[in-house]
Amino acid sequence: MAQPDLKDIQRRMKGAVEVLRQEFGGLRTGRASVSLVEPVTVDAYGSQMALNQVASVSVPEPRMLTVQVWDNSMVKAVEKAIREAGLGLNPQTEGNVIRLPIPDLSEERRQELTKVAAKYAEQARVSIRNVRRDGMDLLKRLEKDSEISQDEHRRYEKDIQKMTDDAIAEVDQALAVKDKEIMQV
Repeated sequence: MAQPDLKDIQRRMKGAVEVLRQEFGGLRTGRASVSLVEPVTVDAYGSQMALNQVASVSVPEPRMLTVQVWDNSMVKAVEKAIREAGLGLNPQTEGNVIRLPIPDLSEERRQELTKVAAKYAEQARVSIRNVRRDGMDLLKRLEKDSEISQDEHRRYEKDIQKMTDDAIAEVDQALAVKDKEIMQV
């Protein structure tokens, strides 16, 4: 008797929640966070490299990031990449250390960020629902091929629906926390 891989379905739903958490990490809330500069890529040695492959990033104080560039010849390229990343940061270079003061967020920018966070959350919900749909389609196919009974189908359906509800609740909770973080002054 074949049966649906509920662990795989749950893993895929958790993956959607993890992606959401990573995207939220990149949303600036007025506090310094290393994840803020994770998406920055630098034109280094003839290819695009992640910032953390050419420098180390640290948070010496709540509203400041420092980027310690390992190769002095790369300082200008790193500075340029940060400026062009659209993060609203203004790099200040001292030797091979780039300081990134985190400016205060305007009310308008906070509203924009809550909309972006809501969009990320909706994408995560859609991904979770797609995983649910795949699981439900598999159940229908297994029942049609007489590999599971109607009762098993209903039981698995309930399990998948519960996983879906839990994952979406996790997304909603993460969004509420992020919105609160963004709107704090």
